[in-house]
Amino acid sequence: MNATTVISTDKAPAAIGPYSQAISTGSLIFTSGQLPLKPGSKDISDNIKDQARASLTNVRAILEAAGSSLQKVVKTTVYLTDISDFASVNEIYAEFFSAPFPARSCFAVKALPLGARVEIEVIASV
Repeated sequence: MNATTVISTDKAPAAIGPYSQAISTGSLIFTSGQLPLKPGSKDISDNIKDQARASLTNVRAILEAAGSSLQKVVKTTVYLTDISDFASVNEIYAEFFSAPFPARSCFAVKALPLGARVEIEVIASV
């Protein structure tokens, strides 16, 4: 059985509930969904592009703390409270990822914690 390791960094917001920022097991890292928060803050921009950028910046910080990177992401899941934000989030997403792009799912959800409009989680290799 593979050992699991809790990944934590102060360069991304602390968990706001009973969960870890990420878990590493075997050769994979699973991040929790990252809200568009700055570390140590509960302030969220009203702008969807700023929110997407903040969420992906948090993902990157967690992956780097685990010894990985955005280039090693194999799967992303994006949650949006308004599917009409899809194109704006894609624009920012393309600033963080390049071909070959990770596999991705994107869902419209009724609401996200703290009034966020986007939340992003990833699976990456170590």
